[in-house]
Amino acid sequence: MKTFYPMFLTTIKNYSFNQFYKDVIAGIIVAIIALPLSIALAISSGVGPEVGLHTAIIGGFIVSFLGGSKVQIGGPTGAFMIIVYGTILKFGVDGLILATLMAGLIMIVMGIFKLGAIVKFIPYPITTGFTTGIAVIIFTSQIKDLLGLDIGALPSEFIAKWEIYFSNLNTINFFDLSIGLFTIAIVILWPKINKKVPGALIAIIVTSIITSLVSFDIETIGTRFSTISSALPQFHIPGFDKELIILLIPSALAIAFLGSIESLLSAVVSDAMINDKHRSNTEIIAQGIANSASALFGGIPVTGAIARTTANVKNGGRTPVAGMVHAIVLLIILLLFMPYAKLIPLSALAGILVVVAYNMSEWRNFVKLFSSSKSDIIILLVTFFITVFVDLVIAISVGMILAALLFMKKMSEETTFQIREMYDDVEGTKPKARHTIIYRVNGPLFYGAAERFSDSINEISHDIKNLILVIKNVQILDSTAQESLHKFVNLCKKQNIRLIVVGANPQPIKILQKTKLYDKIGKENFYEKIQPVINEIKLQNASQLIITQ
Repeated sequence: MKTFYPMFLTTIKNYSFNQFYKDVIAGIIVAIIALPLSIALAISSGVGPEVGLHTAIIGGFIVSFLGGSKVQIGGPTGAFMIIVYGTILKFGVDGLILATLMAGLIMIVMGIFKLGAIVKFIPYPITTGFTTGIAVIIFTSQIKDLLGLDIGALPSEFIAKWEIYFSNLNTINFFDLSIGLFTIAIVILWPKINKKVPGALIAIIVTSIITSLVSFDIETIGTRFSTISSALPQFHIPGFDKELIILLIPSALAIAFLGSIESLLSAVVSDAMINDKHRSNTEIIAQGIANSASALFGGIPVTGAIARTTANVKNGGRTPVAGMVHAIVLLIILLLFMPYAKLIPLSALAGILVVVAYNMSEWRNFVKLFSSSKSDIIILLVTFFITVFVDLVIAISVGMILAALLFMKKMSEETTFQIREMYDDVEGTKPKARHTIIYRVNGPLFYGAAERFSDSINEISHDIKNLILVIKNVQILDSTAQESLHKFVNLCKKQNIRLIVVGANPQPIKILQKTKLYDKIGKENFYEKIQPVINEIKLQNASQLIITQ
């Protein structure tokens, strides 16, 4: 299969007018949904409102045109807010643009090296923990505008934000708060009236009309941003400063890693909805191109947006054309209606993002995981708290390491060892002499179980003639366990004990042959089944044998 083969090239082969009509309708509806979200996310990220539309237009079109999913919708998302905001605070907008460009290049390389399957290895408690954590961060970031607090720029740290909020509660603007709560009510209740037209759009229109008609002190986009441009974004290559590039590596890695995970998770969700399979490596390469292009036109990071992708599917979108239409409609809105955006109350945008945070939180799944295993609960909570209090990428990294360690511990506990002994019984009474040990290993023999393997082997008495190692239930043998086995083979040679291996599977055999242990043990000492070995030992001892249970 090709590493990069856009889904657009596949779907266009048998494209029909009927599907084109459905894609256009879906694209228009998704654009209407994306409009207030793109503006709100841009403002909350620390850039101008038009930048959110630039990102959705450029990134959204490229993700659909070049991506590996039939229905993926690309654009700015809440997951990037804290990274974008923090990067701008430290390095300015130019620093963010360079970090986004670097992230795009990293994602392209990831796709070329076929790392698109990375999402398959992220445990569910990690995705739930960091998704819920991001929801908490989004909610926290909206408190200032929702309450209309009279404070300046906010720090990026979670606790520091809340300290400032509590110390400035006396500056609450109840007009802003009323607009925000009214917006939340419209977004929640409007679907009961009409599910086709997004509640967020209705809320924006209604609250903007109210703001323009009354003379109350309500902060709007126009009062915060002196100029709102409807011009097309300008192509600009950022300056490449070696020291700045080094400083921006953590931010670039964070954007690339988080963007890849979120876009692939969105693609997996949409696959289940349309009974299809996305091309993960193509998707990551397309996301990388989209982020690079967005940066070169002054935009913010792009990724697959789960909510917008879901809306696309539910409204009939089944090919990348829907996502391309969504970008074109947003372009028309930018060119014709952007000046009217100055009437939108900031508290209304905050209200929309509060609802987004609630829907994103997956709190029911979060709570449900508490009925799971202790290891899943630990992974969930560690990922959640590090996401909220430290950093998103650190949270995922620590969560993955913790999940791997707990998984290895669990797997090592699944590996069991059983020892049975064979005796001569010449008179049929008391056992006379022990001469053979049957040693069974059940489960993977890897570094997590290697120490227990060594310990149990060392407990075996060396005054025996034969040791039968039964490993038919061992599918995996790694280098650490192989080294323990190597020491044991040497010990058997030294003690003049015949080592017999029974039921070795292909992978362990391959490892033993590669490390020359196969030849050291001797081809004649490998058997497929244990009964021929027992029969051979019976003949050698010429007596009745007793095998302990």
